[in-house]
Amino acid sequence: MNRRRLLAALPLALALIAAPAFAKRKEAPAPAPTALSAMVDPDPAHDPDNVLLLDLSNGGRVAIRLMPTWAPGHVERIKTLTQQGFYNGVIFHRVIEGFMAQTGDPTGTGQGGSQLPDIKAEFNSMPHVRGTVSMARTDDPDSANSQFFVVFYPRFALDRKYTNFGRVIGGMAAVDAIARGEPPANPTKILQASLASENKPQMLPAPPSLAPGITAPANAPAARSRARQGVN
Repeated sequence: MNRRRLLAALPLALALIAAPAFAKRKEAPAPAPTALSAMVDPDPAHDPDNVLLLDLSNGGRVAIRLMPTWAPGHVERIKTLTQQGFYNGVIFHRVIEGFMAQTGDPTGTGQGGSQLPDIKAEFNSMPHVRGTVSMARTDDPDSANSQFFVVFYPRFALDRKYTNFGRVIGGMAAVDAIARGEPPANPTKILQASLASENKPQMLPAPPSLAPGITAPANAPAARSRARQGVN
């Protein structure tokens, strides 16, 4: 089976939207999102188990709110691969100005994926707005595996055709700075992907005890925490 995980060309998506209303089989419309299900919490400190952090080679960190209420199977796949370290070192291999940045293929060619089985589509009514994170696939709706893309500008032609599973809530400037190309000459890389709940600050070792009779100056700095950083 062709494992190519590239997005369908935009003209094709537009053509699908422009299909005649008298098509033989008309799909039932997805239910309208409720206010609760459509809400994207912008605070990465809330529910950190569902916040994906991408530390990029361009020096930026991207925080993505994963939305299991939209696409539980896809969120679970992203979290599983992240915890396995699958995305560490993977490049953004297809980046189109004014459209999207795609990553998640360890071969960097757009042809690869993980060893896990493909995922059944979870198309939903969430729109592809700026910062949307959605799953790439082939022309088979149930062929998403590991590759995903981040949308630069709204692309509503992708709605209900690609599984929208999250949205950028921090670091969109780092997304905008991802090197363009198919593939880029000098591609931007994911140095580390992690869940916010597992990327906790690491405390510095306590200072050695002072000798008896010696006290610390009143203005001595307290031990500070530092964020754990890792480059793979």
